[in-house]
Amino acid sequence: MFVDQVKVFVKGGDGGNGLVAYRREKYVPKGGPAGGDGGNGGDVVFEVDEGLNTLMDFRYQHHFKAVRGQNGMNQKQHGKNAEPLVISVPPGTTVKSADSDKVIADLTEHKQRAVIAKGGRGGRGNARFASPRNPAPEIAENGEPGEELDVVVELKLLADVGLVGFPSVGKSTFLSVVTAARPKIADYHFTTLAPNLGVVESQDHRSFVMADLPGLIEGAHEGVGLGHQFLRHVERTRLLLHVIDMSAMEGRDPYEDYVTINQELSSYDERLKNRPQLIVANKMDMPGAEDNLELFKEQLGDQEIDIYPISTVTREGLDELLYAVADKLDQMPKQEEELEEVDERVLYKFEKEEAPFKVTRADDGAYVLYGEKIESLFRRTDFSRDQSINRFARQMRSMGVDEALRKRGAKDGDTVRLMDYEFEFVD
Repeated sequence: MFVDQVKVFVKGGDGGNGLVAYRREKYVPKGGPAGGDGGNGGDVVFEVDEGLNTLMDFRYQHHFKAVRGQNGMNQKQHGKNAEPLVISVPPGTTVKSADSDKVIADLTEHKQRAVIAKGGRGGRGNARFASPRNPAPEIAENGEPGEELDVVVELKLLADVGLVGFPSVGKSTFLSVVTAARPKIADYHFTTLAPNLGVVESQDHRSFVMADLPGLIEGAHEGVGLGHQFLRHVERTRLLLHVIDMSAMEGRDPYEDYVTINQELSSYDERLKNRPQLIVANKMDMPGAEDNLELFKEQLGDQEIDIYPISTVTREGLDELLYAVADKLDQMPKQEEELEEVDERVLYKFEKEEAPFKVTRADDGAYVLYGEKIESLFRRTDFSRDQSINRFARQMRSMGVDEALRKRGAKDGDTVRLMDYEFEFVD
């Protein structure tokens, strides 16, 4: 089964907690703090494996969670950092955020890696908080939680040549004749339900990868038929072979087929309008095909595009077509240059720093604090120790939380809520 788009949940490992500990050595009556830092959580990493050509591994596993870091240890020993969780993906994989549709990674080369979800930072042990004012602190931080998000993993086949055209024009038969691929072939529309890949070798031993893409119909770019879910694969091909049924057995006009498919390609992606293309006039062994080909050439008018008449039954014209494809590919830039036109410049913009916290009112009248910075601070605080709680209170006061609550009308005894924790406001 061919799987080319999945939605998965990824989570980096949580950081290990810092430790509160003290030296307990013989003849050392007042040992200082000796709690070590926690280790960092593991990252979730996608790595390209050129041996894969589908996202089948994601079909039955939709959750990927990296290991958390080791907690800090005595004698100032640092907890072990967790190893990254490495997930293999095929070349041509694009990873997008499911929420914002923003591209996180575009993986095309063997062994290329991208961090999709970062692991959390380990918490500091009490040895890091020692000072002349507080030489034996009972303060340690919890590890930060790892980054978690839903991502859409999408595969775009990396083929040199893509076969496009209406259903039943002979694309699958052509692929089976010129390669060792064995796609399903039958006398009905949409026989091909998934892209098929094959390696073609011409008589002069030049080889290239060819992809047979499911048949397109009018409206494919809007989701009509099967074409919409596979149009993405056309983006990564360097050369298009537009296969047309010149026998007109289906009752369609060859020239109208040609115009319709090109409109669907350009409607999906404007860049496909300029993608190099050769016309493959198929089924030339059928009655009336020669007359239809002459009419087709007249309708093309001044359009400069090469036409190659072939018959997959008699194998007539196949060698000439494969030579032409190989010659065309030799003249074109390699795949890496063709994939995307990326601007390498970095544009720096001034972005206003996000407020460390915000205040709102809940339905029950409680004041609710929220914001990435204050929530991160809350998660790192060990509320089982008084010194850690006092430190958290001082940090909130220095951030201006008390003043903001007063401006919102908070008075003595009012409830203040931060995530799952509630406390009373003291003016």
